[in-house]
Amino acid sequence: MAKEPKSGLRVDEDLIRKLAGLLDETGLGEIEIEEGDSKIKVSRGGTNVVAHAPAPMAAPATAAAAAPASEDLASHPGAVASPMVGVCYLSPDPKSEPFCSEGDTVKEGDTLLLIEAMKVFNPIAAPKSGTVKRILVSDGTPVEFGEPLVIIE
Repeated sequence: MAKEPKSGLRVDEDLIRKLAGLLDETGLGEIEIEEGDSKIKVSRGGTNVVAHAPAPMAAPATAAAAAPASEDLASHPGAVASPMVGVCYLSPDPKSEPFCSEGDTVKEGDTLLLIEAMKVFNPIAAPKSGTVKRILVSDGTPVEFGEPLVIIE
């Protein structure tokens, strides 16, 4: 149910509760979503629930300046992007070898890594055959939607 405070900002309490639940399920520390000029950010570790609109114009330029290398990698033709938000695992379990390493040759459909989202382990498959040039994530780290994970050439 959305409430509209005196400031004119609509707050969707159900959405905030769902995002907070997603933080607990995935182990992530923060979730941020944007739609048009509205942005909702929910953070773990206190009462940091922030919703605001519209986003300041300087913020996108600052974010772009802070991460030009990852943007370059995201546009790489061999980049394998994360299809979801979750926690990345490079092997099927802590005692096993990683699915792939830099320099390995993979075939289309081979599992590159797993992303755990909402207690489900989702295999991320190679979209094409080639050589793993770079692995851009480390084991057990949170990943965002669209974040480049692996470069295959």
